[in-house]
Amino acid sequence: MKITAAVVREKGGPFLIEEVELDEPRHDEIIVRNFATGICHTDLVIRDQFLPIPLPAVLGHEGAGVVEKVGVSVSKVKPGDRVVMSFHACGHCHPCAEGDPAYCDGFMQNNFSGKRVDGSGSVYLDGEEISANFFQQSSFATHSLVTERNIVKLSSDTSDESLALFAPLGCGIQTGAGAVLNSLAVKAGSSIVVFGAGTVGMSAIMAAKLAGCGTIVAVDINPERLELAKELGATHVVNGKDADAVEFVQALTKGADYSLETTASPIVLRQAVECLHVRGVCGSVGLPPAGTEVTFDMVSILFGRTLKGIIEGDSVPDVFINRLIDLYEQGKFPFDRLIKHYDFADINTAVRETEEGGVLKAVLHMPL
Repeated sequence: MKITAAVVREKGGPFLIEEVELDEPRHDEIIVRNFATGICHTDLVIRDQFLPIPLPAVLGHEGAGVVEKVGVSVSKVKPGDRVVMSFHACGHCHPCAEGDPAYCDGFMQNNFSGKRVDGSGSVYLDGEEISANFFQQSSFATHSLVTERNIVKLSSDTSDESLALFAPLGCGIQTGAGAVLNSLAVKAGSSIVVFGAGTVGMSAIMAAKLAGCGTIVAVDINPERLELAKELGATHVVNGKDADAVEFVQALTKGADYSLETTASPIVLRQAVECLHVRGVCGSVGLPPAGTEVTFDMVSILFGRTLKGIIEGDSVPDVFINRLIDLYEQGKFPFDRLIKHYDFADINTAVRETEEGGVLKAVLHMPL
């Protein structure tokens, strides 16, 4: 079937709106007509080839829409169902069997290969196969080819407006909230420092407030983001340009119980560890270029401090995304304050404004 997609043809290049051919669904696949999709930092670092997915490619991995077609073996959804798309996991490896799909043995292959799970292609430009199936959805397009493993069914009464709003729950927002609620499992009354007040960091701050953290410190270099962080739950903020965040946190708390590093900066990751109290836990979620290294004082780590890598907030999307929606509808998780909406045709404007720091979460609306 012919669809419209945003194709990136070269490293660091623009997204070009082009007509491509998408395969029909196989027996176990689903076609979703996308209403909206979020722009995530991961889309942009793949455009910039932090991980070398072959170009040209169709990216996008925070899609939401309506099921249009299903293969004969699909039982989870039917045409007309409203859905959000998230990451793919095989469902049968050891981590998946233990309820940790974000650490699926096939995570990299299934989400970053640019191909279907079986290694075949699904999208063609001018008759030539190109990279797609990004997170098994490639939602920078009017339609996505997905599976039951990475689709989340929503309530049948979800409005069109809400469907577009829920799109970024598929990655960035669930990553930040899940890092706090699932991965770190913070305790009420504890202290946490969030380095980086982007979408992931802001979601973490809101989750820390939900969890009852007594001290929530936001660290960033953007004054406007720090002001918003205070409105969303931060009890203290630090501008990393003006002050030493580690000294500030140590003076405030004598060492934080938890920290979360979202910037993918080795320098900031070391700060996130050094601001901890003994036995404190630092979560790391930022995606740097492949091969990036970081150094620590081994004695500091020796005294009970923990560094924990986190993928997708340790979430099970079918469960966690719907819980976040419930919290939003109760007024307890106002992630809508992070979002700015754009027409799909304005994708490059949305990307530029995101990279300039003026927009936290850009959501693209597809032509209907």
